Amino acid sequence: MPACAITAKGAAGFTGKVVGVHDGDTFSVLHDGKGEKVRVNGIDCPELGQPFGARAKQYASQLIFGQYVAVTAAGLDRYGRTLGDVVLADGRSLSKEMVRAGLAWQYREHSKDKELAALEADARSSKRGLWADARPVAPWAWRKASREKSVAPAGASFLPAQRP
Repeated sequence: MPACAITAKGAAGFTGKVVGVHDGDTFSVLHDGKGEKVRVNGIDCPELGQPFGARAKQYASQLIFGQYVAVTAAGLDRYGRTLGDVVLADGRSLSKEMVRAGLAWQYREHSKDKELAALEADARSSKRGLWADARPVAPWAWRKASREKSVAPAGASFLPAQRP
């Protein structure tokens, strides 16, 4: 695959080899002789400390580690990571594969993709992955509750917020 490409939508993109998987929706890719941290656009996977977080990382690793992927950059997230749509060598979308497997939520705050919504609804109704849990906690709710816990007074109880 070429080191840099222009996608059909005209957005700048690149291809590179995945050299590290940090969690289910963040990885490092080597291109143009340097590493770049990429946050997968449109989805949010469970955090490593929450149920299904390690499983999401493991599945993402099976799909992309050591493989060449194409990344269409959609900008930078607030942590300076490249926010990108990621396509596997076989043409599949990483975000769609993660949602299909029940290991990611569609990040509705940042994605209006109807196919992602349909894949999430199917995974939910089939109780695949994290949807097998009676009350799965969305990663954004988990992060918020974790932040609140870190500033809670001593002795305060902590229960992660539940997604409606």
